[in-house]
Formats: sequence, C-alpha cells, structure tokens
Amino acid sequence: MSNREMIARILDELPDDKLGYVLAYLQGMVISEEAQDDFFCKRLVEEYLNDTDADKDEVFSLEDCKKEWGLA
Repeated sequence: MSNREMIARILDELPDDKLGYVLAYLQGMVISEEAQDDFFCKRLVEEYLNDTDADKDEVFSLEDCKKEWGLA
C-alpha cells in the first residue's frame, strides 16, 4: 500500500473535528511561514466561533485565576 493510500485510509477514519488539524498541517507544508501563522490564527478563531459550549464566553478576573492556579 502506498503512502497516499495509507493517508487516505486514515483520513476516512478520522473524526470530522480532527480534520482541521490535518488540513492546517498539510497546508503548512506547502505555504510560507507567515501564511502558516495567519492560517493557524484564522483556524483558531473559526473553532472558537463555531464552539457550541455555553461556557465559552464565561469571564474570570485575573485575581481569581491567580488564586485558582496558586499564584496569589
């Protein structure tokens, strides 16, 4: 089995929520470093905007975070 065939088989088994990571990696192999950074950031924003978690917009103060992490 060729590498291309093995990759196709793995992609067929990969959950849709993981395909974005594969896409970013593959695009990174063929585009400039600056373009890679832009694509990565855009992908993070897309993932955040499409996230259905009701708690994603919950806000925490810096002081609360420091206390929780044992830094205060």
